[in-house]
Amino acid sequence: MPSPSARRVFLGLLAINASVVGAKLLVATASGSLAILGSALDSAVDALNNVLALIVVRVAAREPDEDHPYGHGKFETLGALGIVGFLSITCFELVRSAVNRLVEGAGASRVTVTDAQLAALVGTLGVNVVTTWYEHRRGVELGSELLVADATHTRADVLLTAGVLVGVLFARQGWWWIDPAVAIVVTLVIAFVAYGILVRTVPVLVDERAVPTRDIQATAQTVPGVKSAYGIRSRGPSDQRYAEVTIAVDRRADVAAAHSIADAVEQRLKSDLRLHEVTVHIEPC
Repeated sequence: MPSPSARRVFLGLLAINASVVGAKLLVATASGSLAILGSALDSAVDALNNVLALIVVRVAAREPDEDHPYGHGKFETLGALGIVGFLSITCFELVRSAVNRLVEGAGASRVTVTDAQLAALVGTLGVNVVTTWYEHRRGVELGSELLVADATHTRADVLLTAGVLVGVLFARQGWWWIDPAVAIVVTLVIAFVAYGILVRTVPVLVDERAVPTRDIQATAQTVPGVKSAYGIRSRGPSDQRYAEVTIAVDRRADVAAAHSIADAVEQRLKSDLRLHEVTVHIEPC
């Protein structure tokens, strides 16, 4: 979970990314460029990811309570699915507009990007380059996986913006079809990002097994006094994984000894498999 320092970084990044989105939207609206509009959409994902990170700090990081005994981590997952829905609708509209423009041919509305608008795009590219460097550096310093992962996506946004700039330069030379073609490529990239979010979040929502059963079983059975381990279940995202296991112990062991073995199993599973919480049931055999 992000630390308070990471939260301050995300607040700053949100302000920067919102400014980049605003600048790109203004240029896209004034020039009629679908490619720039797609680039603005991709930058909007960065801003939405920053919002999600702040949600993790304020909501998802809360301790479990009576109504949410397993914690609040899935609020982040629901937010990520909301981003996928936003991307799906906007990508569809972007592709539809690009295809229509290609079908209409050279008679379609032309893209007119002025020198000032081109300079604004170059400026957003420079901002993204600096942001990527800073975010990655702070992520490493603070040990924040969220910051490092978000920096990776911002780095992809740098490449995407560079590609859009190249397309704009060609469009200014009269190659009218370049803009809608680049818009379709940008949409495919964004769709790939959305698919990655979906692959990461759906298993968490449906409580897919978080750790292979055989790994939990083998680790538990290395603890002295455990005859066998079974009834194994696990769930949760990579940074908040829960597991439940039943262990068989000698029926002659007293209550204190049995609980000592269970505590050892819990600690071993947490340390070896990086589990957040482990519930151990004891069965005499």
